[in-house]
Amino acid sequence: MFTDPNHLKASDPGCVEGNVVFTYLDAFDEDRITVEDLKARYIRGGLGDSIVKKRLEDVLQALLAPIRDRRCALARDPGYVLQVVKRGTARAREITDTTLRDVRAALGLFTLD
Repeated sequence: MFTDPNHLKASDPGCVEGNVVFTYLDAFDEDRITVEDLKARYIRGGLGDSIVKKRLEDVLQALLAPIRDRRCALARDPGYVLQVVKRGTARAREITDTTLRDVRAALGLFTLD
């Protein structure tokens, strides 16, 4: 993942603005104190990109774990998934039919029902 092109060595001061890793950390890491500490250390120099990327990986893995677990559970019950899809399809048809009737009525169009 692209970081700061001028941050060639861990000892080099880095820039967090425009650094995608820090953008994602800002969005997904709930530990604001740690993120701010990482930013300060990165700007100062002495923090390698690999450490920041590892933090981001850990945060994203933790975020995605429940989604993966739910997906695995659903994969074990394809009948349930098909039932949900069929119910959703039926409900969507009801809504679109009502909307189409309303639009036709508003435009003064006839229906072939």
